[in-house]
Amino acid sequence: MKFAGTLILAVLLCLHSARAAEQVDLALVLVTDVSRSIDDSEYDLEKKGTGAAFLDPAVLNAIHNGPNGAIAVAYVEFAGESQVRTVIGFTIIRDFETARDFAEKLGELPRSFAGRTAISSGIDAAVKLLGELPFEATRHVIDVCGDGTNNAGRNINDARDDALKQGIVINGLTIINDRPVNYNFAHVAPAGGLTNWYREHVIGGPGSFVLEVHDFQSFGRAMRRKLISEIASLLSAGTEHHS
Repeated sequence: MKFAGTLILAVLLCLHSARAAEQVDLALVLVTDVSRSIDDSEYDLEKKGTGAAFLDPAVLNAIHNGPNGAIAVAYVEFAGESQVRTVIGFTIIRDFETARDFAEKLGELPRSFAGRTAISSGIDAAVKLLGELPFEATRHVIDVCGDGTNNAGRNINDARDDALKQGIVINGLTIINDRPVNYNFAHVAPAGGLTNWYREHVIGGPGSFVLEVHDFQSFGRAMRRKLISEIASLLSAGTEHHS
């Protein structure tokens, strides 16, 4: 009986240690637009830019300097209302090796969809993921990246507000089309500009912000800056412009 009691205590201690190891500083869901306004070459740059950002020494240093030295990241692609897919579930990134594994996996996955733009559906999917998070996280953040307004799915304001009620922060990265064609002009260049539209309808929560890029080549740089800001919580609310 004494041996059995000792064994049970050892198991409980192991379980406690396992739970303690599942603490992360940030649970981040990257919600990426793959609607038809984004062509295949631009989509490829999105994925490569995201993967490379996690390998950046400054990003890895920000992760390392957190209280738990780890973050959990998931990647969601969306187009139309029923076109939402979690391409990578929550993965812990704590060092170069885990970041490289995430980047390589992301780079190998095929494009999920090409349809309309239901940002609200992407946010809803991210909220659901965060509700099922297998780790304990200090902060919950959703990143929305896209090149147009919400033109499918439920009301974007409702989706955003429902997320904010759960203590989730939503940040954004807008990809500006400086030469929109007539058929999608209002979608990619709404009155007041897409970045302002994101500010009014997408982002929210303490310290939320939106970054802006004018070409896909600068996407990776903007993503690195955004990740560092989110991990370190250094960027106050506002808008940064990258070109």
